[in-house]
Amino acid sequence: MIDQKRMEAVFAGRGISLSPGQMQQLDRYAQLLTEWNQRMNLTAITDPEGILVKHFLDSILPFSLEPLPEGACLIDVGTGAGFPAVPLLIWRPDLQITLLDSLQKRLTFLEEVLAQCALSARCIHLRAEDGGRQPDLREQFDAATARAVANLRELSEYCLPYVKPGGAFYALKGGDVKEESENAQKAIQLLGGRMEKSLSYSLPDGSGRTLVLIKKISRTSTKFPRSAAKMAKSPLA
Repeated sequence: MIDQKRMEAVFAGRGISLSPGQMQQLDRYAQLLTEWNQRMNLTAITDPEGILVKHFLDSILPFSLEPLPEGACLIDVGTGAGFPAVPLLIWRPDLQITLLDSLQKRLTFLEEVLAQCALSARCIHLRAEDGGRQPDLREQFDAATARAVANLRELSEYCLPYVKPGGAFYALKGGDVKEESENAQKAIQLLGGRMEKSLSYSLPDGSGRTLVLIKKISRTSTKFPRSAAKMAKSPLA
């Protein structure tokens, strides 16, 4: 589906090396994504170039700029169709990945992707705010990630409870997040985090992106995470 030479060139242009086997895994992932998307709404991006750049490169590039530790245990909160965690797992098979989503049908799709691409990851069907309260998930991960699923203030409340002190939350956001980051500062502190850095970069098509890195410096109060309704009614601001 995706031309291998084009895939190799796109990643090499950003200093990322993929083996032939990894490119085959990504290509099979793209095929499954388009096939399943005809039956269920997984993505609005279905053309080969769009999948390559706006899904695959967009998932891997930020972690080439800010690498995860070897063997890190990572949870992808609200993983959807598996971005960024599944492309990241293909590139970094040493990672221990957990995919969390509130819709079982998405996880059924991801289980098929994992099987056909010979990948191993744990799939969990839970709402983000519910999983963050479960003892077997709460503060059990070296890292959490989420790709543009909510405002950074609420996203931090969803994700930081999963991260153990000393770990980090990697928020994959759009281009300009300065105001959003400033408005999230108090929430991040209340949740036991500290804004470490924001890395701005762009995709080959010119789309702006920002990786917001938040370090977990202390345990999260048991008051958090709250329900989605309470987050909306009383933002941590």
